[in-house]
Amino acid sequence: MKSIYVGNLPFSATEDEVRDLFAAFGEVQKVNLINDRETGRPRGFGFVEMDDADAERAIEALNGQDMGGRPLRINEAQPKRPMGGGGHRRF
Repeated sequence: MKSIYVGNLPFSATEDEVRDLFAAFGEVQKVNLINDRETGRPRGFGFVEMDDADAERAIEALNGQDMGGRPLRINEAQPKRPMGGGGHRRF
């Protein structure tokens, strides 16, 4: 299973629209569009999970494709980096 980052989505995009877009390349396991925590409004990106071979085909075919007047940025999702200062504390 591979997680795909989908960026530069139109703010009007729905999970069903994104699922339909990727379904042309194989079975979509999960779609997760990210909303702002405070406002609840879409942030213009999300993640799609598909089997590895299907994901590779979808990334290759859909990166740069227009959706709602915006060129999609699609690539394999990278692991989330830890948040925080990262420095040493002195007491």
